[in-house]
Amino acid sequence: MEHDRARTRAWVLHPELKSDLDRRDPVPALEEAVALAAALPDLEVVGSGIVRLAKPQPGHLFGSGKVEELATLLHDNEVELVLIDGPLSPVQQRNLEKAWKVKILDRTGLILEIFSDRARTREGVLQVEMAALSYQRTRLVRAWTHLERQRGGLGFVGGPGETQIEADRRAIDEQLVRLKRQLDKVVKTRELHRKARAKVPYPIVALVGYTNAGKSTLFNRLTGAEVMAKDMLFATLDPTMRRVVLPDGPEVILSDTVGFISDLPTELVAAFRATLEEVLAADLIVHVRDISHAATEEQARDVEAILASLGVDEGRPKFEVWNKVDLLDPDKRAALRERTARDASLFSVSAVTGEGLEPLLSAIARALAETRSEEVLTLGFAEGKRRAWLFEQDVVQAEEQTEDGFRLTVLWTPRQAARYAAL
Repeated sequence: MEHDRARTRAWVLHPELKSDLDRRDPVPALEEAVALAAALPDLEVVGSGIVRLAKPQPGHLFGSGKVEELATLLHDNEVELVLIDGPLSPVQQRNLEKAWKVKILDRTGLILEIFSDRARTREGVLQVEMAALSYQRTRLVRAWTHLERQRGGLGFVGGPGETQIEADRRAIDEQLVRLKRQLDKVVKTRELHRKARAKVPYPIVALVGYTNAGKSTLFNRLTGAEVMAKDMLFATLDPTMRRVVLPDGPEVILSDTVGFISDLPTELVAAFRATLEEVLAADLIVHVRDISHAATEEQARDVEAILASLGVDEGRPKFEVWNKVDLLDPDKRAALRERTARDASLFSVSAVTGEGLEPLLSAIARALAETRSEEVLTLGFAEGKRRAWLFEQDVVQAEEQTEDGFRLTVLWTPRQAARYAAL
């Protein structure tokens, strides 16, 4: 019988800067950092804390007295890994590792570890590998003393050669080029899949939201799928799509996307952009919020900011779904129901119990019906390809042959109209 592998004892520290107080409450920020750490199965979080800073110190981030105090705390608790919930420079990371004699990861490194543990599709794995290499490349700048050694030059003329740091950076750059080529091939394949889906006349409904808001649970409830849904951050990374028949409404494609998070590492922005392209093609966006979370308002602002950065226009139909109402006390639930009753774009639901889902589905059906508009098109006899595409999309309501070609009455979505214009 195999014994369980011993888990690494980790401690989470959230540096609270005065400049951060207006933006993020340190308590829920620390809770999120602990939840991030708990998302890695090999870690055991044995403690956490908020460290208040007037300003970050360039050498160690924390002041010398705090560094010594924490060194004693970490030693007494036999900590092997410290997670700093914020950015660390390579010099700060190296100095703290020396002072505390532990391995250190900053927020970017931790999220990269989670993504590499969770990515399943070929594209997701490649994106994470590229992000990790880009991150490691920045760590080479005077990060470790052995990288400052020089290698001998080649050829007959002895020269200083290249330093180890230059060699390592060159190796990373070469690997990045190889990964980029592989990723380009995967992206082309995905484009073909998207074009194939574009021929299906079903509207696309995209679920977006902060990580652990309950998107995958809602997706499973609506589609009968078995997407991984756990009470942890980044339980699912790769987008999933399923067909759903709405009650008294059209069939739609429901898309479950990766969860958002505040202070997303810059190395992962490209990976997010790739996996969230489905959102840009959606006819309706459903923003799922964990309404029971203490920082739900801050999380909602982060999601809206990321959607704006992706180029999602404000005119796109969008619903806000306040999920996890089953975790609220009766008074709060009643207040939520009153508020959502006054706003047609707000819905209070529980993806776990199914409460509130019928009104949401009916509203989605109505919204998608409203997004379709009727238009009359005139096509020449030579435009058989465009005419065939319209029939494939099942948008033709009536057709009349004329002396010069065809006059068609179509009922379509703005997305279909844009695709038709591009033919």
